[in-house]
Amino acid sequence: MAIEPRHSPVRVSCFECPLRQMKRFRPFTEAELEFVSTFKRGELVADPGTTVLVEGARSAHLYTVLSGWGFRYKILEDGRRQILNYIVPGDMVGLQGAVMAEMQHSVEALTPMTLCVFERSRLFSLFELHPGLSFDLTWLAAREECILDEHLLSIGRRSALERASYLLAFLFDRGMNAGILGDNHRHIPVTQMHFADTLGLSIVHTNKTLKKLADRGLIRWRERGCDIVDPVGLQEISGWTPAEQRVRPFI
Repeated sequence: MAIEPRHSPVRVSCFECPLRQMKRFRPFTEAELEFVSTFKRGELVADPGTTVLVEGARSAHLYTVLSGWGFRYKILEDGRRQILNYIVPGDMVGLQGAVMAEMQHSVEALTPMTLCVFERSRLFSLFELHPGLSFDLTWLAAREECILDEHLLSIGRRSALERASYLLAFLFDRGMNAGILGDNHRHIPVTQMHFADTLGLSIVHTNKTLKKLADRGLIRWRERGCDIVDPVGLQEISGWTPAEQRVRPFI
């Protein structure tokens, strides 16, 4: 049985948003903050395994992740799944459906998630009235394209060990930048099945590959995820270096 997300009224005011306190995100102008506070219509609470958005759906809303982990995916008729990317606080989901009428992928909660709900019908007034925010939306879409480019390169050209190392290093970097990982909390809540569906490998091949990384002391495997022990070592194996940290937008 599908798990339904739960809508709730606004609990976290945009003026008191915890993401705004992080130096990683660019500050809003006073006018932008006022607009975003009226743009927000509520919050969506999703338990692990909840489908937040469904491929082919025409959603009246788009969302910004306030807390938790999730992932985007597509699925074939026979049930085979390809995970496209992972989402963390500050990421926007549903923009594709807002611009192209319907979603081309699905979104599922990996951990308990809270998402800010925005009214799709007001999206175009954002472009008309706030060029700074409209550029932010463009930046978010371009950034997603860059991430997918790197994921495709990884699946197409990296070995299984390099692929797994890249994904772990990438998730660690995303979690650190979003403030949900830190020096004393390095747990990534991704199961081996999630890894297999992201890497394009069988579950057996994925298990053997992750064991090699654990044997080298780079990760410590847990029941539902793993702890990152040596992120630099993972970067070296994958040949991937995180982009230089810069102040980034969010809506």
